[in-house]
Amino acid sequence: MKAQDLKGNKVLIIGTGISGIGSAKLLGKAGAVPVILDENTKVYEREVRVKLEGYKGEEPEIIIGQLPDEKIKEIVLVVPSPAVPMDSPIMLRLKEAGIPVWSEIELAYNFAKGRMVAITGTNGKTTTTTLVGEIMAAHFASTYVVGNIGYSYAERALEMTDDTVSIGEISSFQLEAVENFHASVSAILNITPDHLNRHHTMECYASMKENITNNQTKEDTCVLNYDNEYTRAFADRCPAKVVFFSSSSKLDNGYYLVDDEIMYAENGNSTFVMNVNDMNLVGTCNYENVMAAIAMGRAMDVPMETILKVVHDFKAVEHRIEYVATKNGVTYYNDSKGTNPDAAIQGIKAMCRPTYLIGGGYDKGSEYDEWINAFDGKVKKLVLIGATKEKIAQCADKNGFHDYVFMDSFKDALKYCSDNAVSGDAVLLSPACASWDMFPSYEVRGKQFKDYVNGLK
Repeated sequence: MKAQDLKGNKVLIIGTGISGIGSAKLLGKAGAVPVILDENTKVYEREVRVKLEGYKGEEPEIIIGQLPDEKIKEIVLVVPSPAVPMDSPIMLRLKEAGIPVWSEIELAYNFAKGRMVAITGTNGKTTTTTLVGEIMAAHFASTYVVGNIGYSYAERALEMTDDTVSIGEISSFQLEAVENFHASVSAILNITPDHLNRHHTMECYASMKENITNNQTKEDTCVLNYDNEYTRAFADRCPAKVVFFSSSSKLDNGYYLVDDEIMYAENGNSTFVMNVNDMNLVGTCNYENVMAAIAMGRAMDVPMETILKVVHDFKAVEHRIEYVATKNGVTYYNDSKGTNPDAAIQGIKAMCRPTYLIGGGYDKGSEYDEWINAFDGKVKKLVLIGATKEKIAQCADKNGFHDYVFMDSFKDALKYCSDNAVSGDAVLLSPACASWDMFPSYEVRGKQFKDYVNGLK
């Protein structure tokens, strides 16, 4: 199917979040007829209409609840929200009917112009995408940061020109249904266990991440993490030119970290790039993000001088190992975006003080052994909350860590930490879990943490 085939035809959009609304606005402008479905019966049609403010095109049909069988016969394409699993009942019905499926990024790509820099990985996507966006904006006149952060890719697609550079944070969910999507530069920052309740196996999860290189050739570039077993193995079958980065190995080709210095090697010859103390970001995970961003900037022919100036001035992304304040000698860090064990490992690695660690939340099917073992004597007390607190406690006991307490609420956890931490300690919110059992998003969780800390005397 091609974009021009959609004109005058009905396209089913499942979900009324940013992705779904952006898709509807794109399709309306393109002359297609959106049929918007939200299976949540607590949603009202008028609420969806409000979200569609600025919509141009034929009036979209809005269906709340179950999709009628007769409606399926009218649909030529399905664009599901990233939150809709491909094996959900509605998707199985539509696949059985033989209706093509495009993710929002696939839909947008088929209408957009210019070049795409696409970034995925289990952890580090938001920081890296934000930094790459600033690097591109410092060199190119027309740039858009899209995907999981920034704008809806679909909503902005028709504004783009041949000179536009789009920088996309792309999740595994968004890569489940791509066909023509083609990134000039892609990056897979790492692949570690996450979203296994959705993808079921690591092999399936990894393959979704690898889809970011679909349609790339050796004229394109893929930036990969040499230290990650999945991405290192993928290099052998990657269709694009591979550029590695590493925080633990000296490379003959690529970017690597040695002591406090980032180096670039080509055919065994190394040159100095920058000292990590000359930037605002802290922690090995962020040094990896910076190396990946530098590699992508150079792959897009941005001068190194421009790249390094942006890196020097760049500040941490909100909710990712974010310094909040120091109160009574206790330093508080907000790492609410540490929503899986591997991300939370990076949070604890960045600490250099005895740490009160707030963990726990929604259960995504993760295992916590590696996280517990990464405490490395730094965690003074593990303060557990949420649906996973008992599961994490059992894992901690199994691994010989017993300094934990249960709290009934987030507020109780915050008060426990502020009451017990002493000068020289740190308090770190890095839950290793999603927020959905207690909060609508990790952003809300992080904001409540910051509001509490900033309210301390």
